[in-house]
Amino acid sequence: MTEHRAVFDAEVTFSNGGGLQAKDFRVDVPSADVTEAEIGRLFLTSLDLLMAETVVVRNVRVISEAHKGTRGGPSDPRR
Repeated sequence: MTEHRAVFDAEVTFSNGGGLQAKDFRVDVPSADVTEAEIGRLFLTSLDLLMAETVVVRNVRVISEAHKGTRGGPSDPRR
């Protein structure tokens, strides 16, 4: 079975103020047709960003690459 990862830029705003930006971040995804909303959720989960108010992902590319164990991703044993 082919494994996939998403490569993307992200911008997070926090409910208690402030924000975070990421460029060319990678997360494991369950399939090549993953949605931007799912990628955003995986991004927040992978970093344990609990106070996130919004996350916007841009410049998404899904690539064939072995999973690296993204927290909350398809290879996470806690799922």
